[in-house]
Amino acid sequence: MSENQHPVFNRAVIALAGNASDTRIVHLVAELARPIRAEIVAVHVVEVAWSQPLDADIAGRSEQVQQILDEAEATAEQSKVRLDPVLLQAREVGAALVDEAIERAADLLVLSLPYRKRFGGDFAIGRTIPYVLKNAPCAVWVVREPITEESS
Repeated sequence: MSENQHPVFNRAVIALAGNASDTRIVHLVAELARPIRAEIVAVHVVEVAWSQPLDADIAGRSEQVQQILDEAEATAEQSKVRLDPVLLQAREVGAALVDEAIERAADLLVLSLPYRKRFGGDFAIGRTIPYVLKNAPCAVWVVREPITEESS
């Protein structure tokens, strides 16, 4: 990197959704992080219903949750990058991601967006991404999945 260039990011928080997009965004960020030695934190947020106590051990008992974090670590290892896996429980995923980005002093937050349509054919973006785009103190990348035959 030349003297006038600055790294794209020094510390990135990646939001893991527990779907096929996780591998895509972990690989993307890992490949960009390796040459600049940036830190990567992968966060999976388990949403806790308002009817349950926030400290109920929902995520700790789930093998699937641990598998999501393990797969993210393995993907980063393939790119020869270290990834710090984090599991959170929260009422709202977006708020938890923004809080983690603030706490970690991240300069990049990366989320995936599945290509989904609502009933009636409108493209669905959900609640989390608008919240993060409005409230994150750092750059935000949203990586949308490619359109497949089933989704069009």
